[in-house]
Amino acid sequence: MRQLNFFQLYITLLFALFSPVAAPANSPVIHHNLIAQFDPVAGTVVVEDTLTLPTASHEWQFMLHSDLHPQIIRGAADLIPINTVAHLRAYQLQRHDSEPITLRYSGRIQHSLKQMDESLGRSHQWSLGTIDAVGIFLNGNSGWYPRQPNTLQTFQLRAQLPLGWVAVAGGAGGGEPSTGVSTWTEMQPQEDITLVAAPFTVYRRAADGFEAQVYLREPNDALAERYLAATVKYVAHYSALLGAYPYAKFALVENFWESGYGMPSMTLLGAQVLRLPFIIDSSYPHEILHNWWGNSVYVDDSAGNWCEGLTTYLADHWLKERVELGAEYRRDALRNFANYVRTEQDFPLTAFQSRHDSASQAIGYGKGAMLFHMLRQQLGATTFQDGLRRFYADNRFRAASYADLQRAFEVVSGRDLRDFFTTWTTRTEAPRLALTAVEIVHTEAGYRVRGQVEQTQPAAPFPLQIPVVISQQVGEPLQLIVDSHERITPFIATLPSPPQQIAVDAAFDVFRELAVGETPVTLGALFGAKRGLIVLPAAASESSLNAYRQLATTWLQGHSGWQMRLDSELMQLPSDQPIWLFGWENQHLNVLTAGATEFSVDAATRRVQIKVVESDDATESVVLTRWHNQQPLAWLATNEAAALPALTRKLPHYGKYSYLNFSGAEATNQHKGQWKSGNSALVYRVESTD
Repeated sequence: MRQLNFFQLYITLLFALFSPVAAPANSPVIHHNLIAQFDPVAGTVVVEDTLTLPTASHEWQFMLHSDLHPQIIRGAADLIPINTVAHLRAYQLQRHDSEPITLRYSGRIQHSLKQMDESLGRSHQWSLGTIDAVGIFLNGNSGWYPRQPNTLQTFQLRAQLPLGWVAVAGGAGGGEPSTGVSTWTEMQPQEDITLVAAPFTVYRRAADGFEAQVYLREPNDALAERYLAATVKYVAHYSALLGAYPYAKFALVENFWESGYGMPSMTLLGAQVLRLPFIIDSSYPHEILHNWWGNSVYVDDSAGNWCEGLTTYLADHWLKERVELGAEYRRDALRNFANYVRTEQDFPLTAFQSRHDSASQAIGYGKGAMLFHMLRQQLGATTFQDGLRRFYADNRFRAASYADLQRAFEVVSGRDLRDFFTTWTTRTEAPRLALTAVEIVHTEAGYRVRGQVEQTQPAAPFPLQIPVVISQQVGEPLQLIVDSHERITPFIATLPSPPQQIAVDAAFDVFRELAVGETPVTLGALFGAKRGLIVLPAAASESSLNAYRQLATTWLQGHSGWQMRLDSELMQLPSDQPIWLFGWENQHLNVLTAGATEFSVDAATRRVQIKVVESDDATESVVLTRWHNQQPLAWLATNEAAALPALTRKLPHYGKYSYLNFSGAEATNQHKGQWKSGNSALVYRVESTD
């Protein structure tokens, strides 16, 4: 992801108090020559910033941290405090000539980590910025440099740190731990100036046109080598796809809290995150790609954040597609939308700014990625790539919008894409499809197949190109594209061989509601629910019951729609909400197990059979899900109460799975998977053609 700008709306409102809104595409550029001296133990910084301002205006407003107390030490100008809101103070700078102005300011910046709830059991940490003995993290929201609203920045930076420390910022440069001096220069206009510092061990590798870098808080040659190699590989891939890499370096930087931030020419990952073995070939390419989308082609925030959906499509989806799991990825995106986006939470892509919970992620990342997939399906892969390259070439180092994307794809395709972009960026909800009126007739020419694709959602019809695949006894399947703009769209096909099956959008190429039978129940149906019930086992031992209660209490924080009850307090389970059952001893466990064919549970011996996976380890923990009359149920039980703190953290990140098995107090995952989907309502199976 791009840098998580949780404070962005707040900052925008502050800027609006003191200045007019400028057109993003015409943002003026301010050059900063920063000399900064840091004292991490004291949490303080002393800065001299020489500002070279555009000559168009002699009055400027900027924000600075309220504890930094700026003074003009060179240049003909007056500095007037305006107002203070939260940790920022606004100033007006009145210049008397067009020469550079040097400000000197000093003070303490130290903000604690904040936690933001996303969905049941999920949260993430963020910070306004801090100078601390464990590390330094500063950006424009921190107020560590004079930030003028609606401007772009270029900079030269010299940071003086304690011996052994290195600072990392955008652009070209580096640091020398033996002197504590780091210098960085970026002359391409940037949205922000971010600085991260710690006593890093630095690894470097020269590549084609840039340098790969890794900054670790503890030496680890093998880990660094894997990231250096991955950096070179993925930068080369995206350079060939989109155009030349726009920066002098790409740096992986280890953060001092768990994060996944992407800034121009660098990414800031938490210690646990970057050591997960799958990150290098999953999330890491996403961060690299942001240097094209978001960090060099900027987002015009007034028209919606397009870059997360495009980056997700060209990184996360691409990684699955190249191992033939693209349809599964798209199905999961549609399921996440269904699980996490309620009517009152839905909003159009033009209103998406950044991820702040699971619903906004399902829209901005998932629905956004599906927009680009549908566009590629309509234009073809070659024209789609040409459009991406045109969009990048036209908009480097300027703010762009969905309108600019539309323009680029129209130029390369020669097509009018106004309806497509208007529909998928400004409408909410999703189409709902049905396959009806199927008729098969044996004729002299073969077999004639008729049918209808209906849009059954309450909202007006969407303009859709819907794949329909008709398989036959002999020969390749026949593939149709049904161009649907009305409630009912008929289709007809002739086959030489008897048809066997008619499937509507079987590869999930269309953004839509999933039909009955297309997806199994998963944990996401519970973690995404606004309301629900967690049922604790009253008969469990005191230590186990307390551990289950602590897990439930942690998950319920910030989620008033969820409740916690003992099983002994319920004569029967409610039928109108998702339910978590905890414990082998739970007296309502039979509601989940009755009639189950995918698994069996023997609570007396504490054994579970999941398909071919049998759970009988004394320290094992198990999670099962099941539909109960379209009500999602989940059950969690463990023989090791010490595993519950780890499960508290881990389970919300396994939302795509139907069953899970963990071992040990550290809750190491041993098995995971989804139940088989049922019979899809969008598939018609031909019983006989006689």
